[in-house]
Amino acid sequence: MDKGLSLRHVTISKGGAPLLSVHHDIGPGEVLTVMGPSGVGKSTLLAFITGTLAPDFQAMGEVWLDGHDITHAPPHQRRVGILFQDDLLFPHLSVGANLAFGLQSGGTTTERKAKIAEALDEVGLSGFETRDPATLSGGQKARVALMRMLLSEPCGLLLDEPFSRLDAALRAQVRDMVFDRARARELPVLMVTHDAEDARAAGGVIVTLGD
Repeated sequence: MDKGLSLRHVTISKGGAPLLSVHHDIGPGEVLTVMGPSGVGKSTLLAFITGTLAPDFQAMGEVWLDGHDITHAPPHQRRVGILFQDDLLFPHLSVGANLAFGLQSGGTTTERKAKIAEALDEVGLSGFETRDPATLSGGQKARVALMRMLLSEPCGLLLDEPFSRLDAALRAQVRDMVFDRARARELPVLMVTHDAEDARAAGGVIVTLGD
C-alpha cells in the first residue's frame, strides 16, 4: 500500500508472554480502532509505532507509512502525530507559541504567524494567540492540541483515548472535529480506546484485544 499506515504482522510481548498481534492496512482517511481493557497493550502498540517502546517489551513486525518502512526510524523522523487523554499544552507558553512549536522549521515570521492564525480560525479560536492555556476550557485546549499536532504535517494520526476526559456533550463535538480534520487531510487514523461509543463514532474497522 503506497499511501496510508500498514501494520505488518506486528506482535508485541513482554517477558516472553505475547500481549497483542495486529496485521492491518489503514488507508488515507480511514480509521482503525483497537479496543480492549486497560493493560491489554493498546498504548504499547502506539509506542511501537512512534518508536518509543519501552525496553522491557519485545516487538516483531513492521510499520509502513506512505510506502516507507519506519519500523526502525528515529521517532522525530516518523511523521506520525499523536493525541493523548491530556492535551499536554506547555503551560509556560501562550496558545500561539504552543502552536508554533508544532510548525515545521523554516519560513518567515510573517508566514509562520499566518499559519497559526489560520489554524486557530479553522477551529473557531481566532485571536487566541496571546491567551494563556490555563484560561482555556477543556474543549478549547483539545482544539489547540489538535491543531498543534496537525501543524507538524503528520502523515498518520494516532489517538490514545483522547476523548476520555471530556464530558458527554463536549466529547461528541471534539470527536467529530478530530475525525473531520483527519478525513479532510486524508490521514490514516489508528485509535485505541476502551469506549464502545468512541469506536462506533469513528466508523471503520474495530479490532478487539483481550477476548
